[in-house]
Amino acid sequence: MTAQQLIPAEVAIRARGLRVTESRRAVYDALAGHAHASADEVFERVRSQLESTSRQSVYNALGDFTTAGLVRRIEPAGHPMLFELRVDDNHHHLVCTGCGAVKDVDCAVGPSPCLTPADTHGFAITTAEVTYWGLCPACSAKN
Repeated sequence: MTAQQLIPAEVAIRARGLRVTESRRAVYDALAGHAHASADEVFERVRSQLESTSRQSVYNALGDFTTAGLVRRIEPAGHPMLFELRVDDNHHHLVCTGCGAVKDVDCAVGPSPCLTPADTHGFAITTAEVTYWGLCPACSAKN
């Protein structure tokens, strides 16, 4: 989701059936300014706006947002869980094994091999979470 596509925090939060609070608005705004943010990064950004905020209130908002489908949580192996506002598509992620940078990548072009497992075990597959691992351009240049 690009900055131009973001809707105001109040509208987005209410649209997902949640009550708008100062803390939730600040958490949403912190995520809008930083894709793939950890809970600690969100907390630091919120605290710079709301000094009285607690780490627990940020975790609660992130949990509420995730449950309501406003935020997507990703958990790259060996990294802290990350949160993003891009939720309305089946995109995947590139993760740098050097510095940990995370970038969005659209689903594979053409047939969706990521939606065709070797055995579905009777599941009706609707989405897939794919994480591509490698070195970002900056880390590649260092090597």
